[in-house]
Amino acid sequence: MAKKQGFFLCTGCGIGEALDAAALTKVAAKEYKVPTCKEHSYLCSAEGVELIKAAVEEKDMDGIIIAGCSNRVNADVFKFPGVLVDRVNLREQCIWVHEADDEDTQMLAEDQIRMSCEKIKAGVAPEPFVGENLSKTVLVVGGGLAGMTAALEAAKAGYPAVLVEKEAALGGWLNSVYKTTPMASPFTTPEDPNLAGRIAEIEANANIKVYTGAVIEKIAGGPGMFDAEINQGGSVVAERVGAIVLATGSKPNIAKLDYLGYGKYANVITHVDFEAMAKAGNIGAKKVAFIQCAGSRDAERLAYCSAACCIETLKQTIILKELAPEAQAYVFYKDIRSSGQYEHFYKAGQDTGAVFIKGDIKEIKEVGGKLAIESEDILLGGNALVEDIDLVVLANGMIPSNKATEAIVAAAGEGDAAAEAAATQEAAESILKLQYRQGPELPNLKYGFPDSHFICFPYETRRTGIYAAGSVRAPMDMAKAVGDATGAALKAIQCVEATAGGAAVHPRSGDLSYPEFALQRCTQCKRCTEECPFGAINEDAKGNPLPNPTRCRRCGTCMGACPERIISFKNYSVAMVGNMVKAVEVPEEDEEKPRILILACENDAMPALDMAGINRLKYNSWVRIVPVRCLGSLNLVWIADSMSKGFDGVLLLGCKHGDDYQCHFMKGSEIAEIRLSKVSETLDRLGLESERVRMMQINIMDYAELPGILDKFAEDLEEFGPNPMKGF
Repeated sequence: MAKKQGFFLCTGCGIGEALDAAALTKVAAKEYKVPTCKEHSYLCSAEGVELIKAAVEEKDMDGIIIAGCSNRVNADVFKFPGVLVDRVNLREQCIWVHEADDEDTQMLAEDQIRMSCEKIKAGVAPEPFVGENLSKTVLVVGGGLAGMTAALEAAKAGYPAVLVEKEAALGGWLNSVYKTTPMASPFTTPEDPNLAGRIAEIEANANIKVYTGAVIEKIAGGPGMFDAEINQGGSVVAERVGAIVLATGSKPNIAKLDYLGYGKYANVITHVDFEAMAKAGNIGAKKVAFIQCAGSRDAERLAYCSAACCIETLKQTIILKELAPEAQAYVFYKDIRSSGQYEHFYKAGQDTGAVFIKGDIKEIKEVGGKLAIESEDILLGGNALVEDIDLVVLANGMIPSNKATEAIVAAAGEGDAAAEAAATQEAAESILKLQYRQGPELPNLKYGFPDSHFICFPYETRRTGIYAAGSVRAPMDMAKAVGDATGAALKAIQCVEATAGGAAVHPRSGDLSYPEFALQRCTQCKRCTEECPFGAINEDAKGNPLPNPTRCRRCGTCMGACPERIISFKNYSVAMVGNMVKAVEVPEEDEEKPRILILACENDAMPALDMAGINRLKYNSWVRIVPVRCLGSLNLVWIADSMSKGFDGVLLLGCKHGDDYQCHFMKGSEIAEIRLSKVSETLDRLGLESERVRMMQINIMDYAELPGILDKFAEDLEEFGPNPMKGF
């Protein structure tokens, strides 16, 4: 615990006018015997920071409380190395949402001070975990456009890169294309792939080591200390790397295209086949129909848009005119998706004289050796019939090649989620061969794309230090893949640098804490290994947890999962939060001042509460807020502590989960909801209304709804009456 503590109260931003500052200081000085307590009108000023710094140095403090604004403000200003710092939010979550100079507001502020004192008393400044023989090399798996770009960008930044490609030569899809879609202004003309130049640049860079005709044999370890074994032609080479970029691209989806004549008529081909014809200079067709969304954006086949199909077709209409000037193109489409600068490319495709017809295909049939297409014509009304077609080109979608197979598409078409998950995780090609207890490959989202948090953390996967780039991460065009690969390389660099300093990566970037295990009390229940969203915990032969600190993202899900409470962080523990809950002064029943405990996720709920404050939205002053790293860190003993303390209700505020999840730790909110169901059963058995403990999913943009949510909960609690355990 922090032994030499200090308390610093900012009276600026209206805090001094709205609250009795002397009474707040008295809580720290008298109740908690904090030896050094100071007030200042502007703590975040140079003078205020110097006041804190001087006191810390003079008293050799190891833990300080700064009471003022939100910890989301001036985070860099209040950093004191080696000192545990806790910020008490008296501004956004107290005086800006409650009445000034009011008894209830004062009581809230004093409780906030008490909780912070308990937190500082129970914690110490974390010491970083720094592994041995750390590497800053970036391993890139996949040597296509995205993979080559990622390796080059990492090398240009001064970081060694190892590039592994399973084929005999680099290039991936670039080996098959005649020309690429434009990747730079003016975005009107297809470009030469310049594959030879790209490969030459890689070969000329001494920072890049290339393995072609090679596959990953296995990968063990974690960020900074991944041990990769690479099999090249039967010879296995070991490489220690710090981070990994997965850039294995995508495969064309050719499943269930028979409804468009694919496999039935010889002159119905895919856009991949057209590229081969163009590369060979062998386009003899005079009348060519291009069909968009072939099997894509279709709930029975491939539900999503593959993002690149439209501009690939636009490219091919331009190529058709180049190689066969007399040819006529027809483009059947649902929507033309050529966003951003590619609007210029759309115009270039129109300028070829191609005829664009919007609507679903009704029928494709063969007549006299040629094809006829009947389609809706939404823009002109009625139907369109185009006959005497020499060639039909299907713009079929893409499925990720990391673990994707046609089985995924087939299962999705049948609407069988279980079969789809099984196909994604088991029936597909194994690439990374991770030596993780949780499995050899990356956990994937729906349709097989690996992801961590698609809103806030692109490139992230659910395996720390492994970043996805290009069309293996999400459907995208070539220009997007280049930018994507650059972003993934930068994330990999951030990861190796953070790991070298013992710090976490996003979302708790810079956090130096990590979970510690009191293994002498472990019962080998395996809940920590099973519930960790990041595969940060393996198991030994006896079933004991084997933590991998560099894989950990410090969410605390393992801490919440452990029934024996043997897992803790130096600055975050089950006992610490329990003591914070118990520190709140709960009035007696006859005082008619109920208390509501809010356990709020720091990623969305806490910012939403801050936004409510910034917008001066008033809400019930009965609430007492305890921030948690993630609702996945919820330990059920906190609910028991709050009920026995006399809280009338507990509200868990966490991120949204499900298919469109926004939980920054992926499964934390979902896991908390499962745990909460067990609490409800217990409360019912004890004769307490289970509705006294609730969970709400919320994101930062829901801040305007928060006052209504909190006030409604307070109204419901009034109907239930006081907690019968109050006063015991």
